[in-house]
Amino acid sequence: MNDIVCISPVDGSELARRPIATATEIAAALAEARHAQQQWSRVPLAERKAKMLAFLDVMRAQNDAVVPELAMQMGRPVRYGGEFRSLEERVRGLVELSDEALAPIVPAPRTGFRRMIKRVPAGIVLVIAPWNYPYLTAINAVVPALLAGNAVILKHAAQTLLVGERFQAAMDQVGLPKGLFRTLTLDHAATEALLSSRSVDHVNFTGSVAGGRAVERAAAGTFITLGLELGGKDPAYVRPDADFDYAVEQLVDGAFFNSGQCCCGIERIYVHEQIYDRFVDAFADFTSRYQLGNPLSPDTTLGPMAATRFADTVRSHVAEAVAKSARPLIDPKRFPADRTGSAYLMPQVLVDVDHSMRVMMEESFGPVVGLMKVASDQEAVALMNDSPYGLTASVWTEDAAAAERIGDGVATGTVFMNRCDYVDPSLAWTGVKDTGRGASMSRLGFEAMTRPKSFHLRIEH
Repeated sequence: MNDIVCISPVDGSELARRPIATATEIAAALAEARHAQQQWSRVPLAERKAKMLAFLDVMRAQNDAVVPELAMQMGRPVRYGGEFRSLEERVRGLVELSDEALAPIVPAPRTGFRRMIKRVPAGIVLVIAPWNYPYLTAINAVVPALLAGNAVILKHAAQTLLVGERFQAAMDQVGLPKGLFRTLTLDHAATEALLSSRSVDHVNFTGSVAGGRAVERAAAGTFITLGLELGGKDPAYVRPDADFDYAVEQLVDGAFFNSGQCCCGIERIYVHEQIYDRFVDAFADFTSRYQLGNPLSPDTTLGPMAATRFADTVRSHVAEAVAKSARPLIDPKRFPADRTGSAYLMPQVLVDVDHSMRVMMEESFGPVVGLMKVASDQEAVALMNDSPYGLTASVWTEDAAAAERIGDGVATGTVFMNRCDYVDPSLAWTGVKDTGRGASMSRLGFEAMTRPKSFHLRIEH
C-alpha cells in the first residue's frame, strides 16, 4: 500500500506518514456522509451555528501545540503564532453571515401566490486544501459548507497532513453526526477517481493552475459544480501621495511574510517615478532586516520554504531575471542560512525588471519581488493587467477616489487601498483569468455550497 509522506522543510526529517485510503474506505466514507447529510440538513441553522462556534473553541485550545507543529510542516516561524486569530475572525464572520446568506429569496408579492427561492444544500462537498495557509484556506470552504447543511470530505495537502487530522479531531469532539465530516488521505489518482465518479456534489480546490485543470478534466461530464482558486501574481501600485513609510513597511511584509507563500502575496510592485528611487532604497533596507533561519527559533523572521523544489523555482526565476540584466539589491552575505539545494531561501528584491522575465509574469510563490518605475496611473494599470492572473491588486494612495478609479480599471477579484494580503469574510474571495472561477467567503460563498430551489405556491384559486 502506498503512503503519503510529509517531509519537514526544517531539517529534512520524515514528519508524518499515512496510508492512502483504499477504494473500499472511500466508498464507505461517502455512504456515511450521504446518510449524515440527510440528517444534518434537517438540523436548524441555529444549532449548526452553535456547532461551528464549538468547533472554533476546540481549535483555539490547540494553538500552543499547533504553532510549532505547523512550523515543522511548512516552515512558518513560531514568532508569528498560528493561524487561529484570523481563523476566529473568519469562523465568526461566516456564522454571522449565514442567516442572511441562507435565507429564502422572496420576490415582490403577487396576490393569490406564495413564492420564494430556498437555498438547499448541495449534498457532499469535497474540499481540496493547500499547505500554505492550511487552516484558513480549508475554513473558507468547510465552515460555510457545514453551515449550509452539507457533508464535507476534506483532502488536505501532503505537506500538512497533520492539519487534516486536527480538523477531524475537533469536528469529532463537537458531536457532529457520524460521518458528516471526514478527512481522507488521498493521492492524485484517488482524488481524480473520486471526482470522476460523481459521488460528490461540489468541489472546492485551492492550488496551482495545473492542479485546477486536472480537477476540471477529472470532473468533466459529471456536472458537479467547481470552485477553483488557482495562481496569482498580485501587483501593487504606489502613487506619489502614498504614506511613504507605511507603504514600504506594509509592502515588504506583503511580499515576504510566510516566505512569500501567500495566495495574495505581493509579487510585483509599480512605483511612480516621483518617489521610485527613494522607495527602492527604503524597500531594500527594510527587506535586509529579515532573519532567515530555523522557524522554531523566536529570533527567526523568515523560515524555509515548504519544500526545496519550491525554493528552486524561485531561484530559477531570479537567475533568469539577472541573466536578462535585472539587478538584485539584497546582499547574500546578509543571509548565511541560504543554501542552494535546500528549502532555506533569502529574500530578494529586483530592479531593472520587465515583463519579458518570468519573475514578473509567472507565479513565483516565494520571497522575491520585482520593482518597476511608472510615469502615470494609466501605465500602472496597463502593467498590472499584463498578467495571466487576477486575484488581488493594491493601490497605495491618500486619494480614495483615485484608488477606486484605478481599481475599476484593473482586472482582478479584489482591489485593496493601503493594505494587502488579507481576506475579509464579508467580501467575495474570487479571481479572474487563470486565477480560477467561483467565489468563497461573503454570501456568494454560501451560494456556491447550495443550489436554488423555487417554490411557487398557489394559495387562492
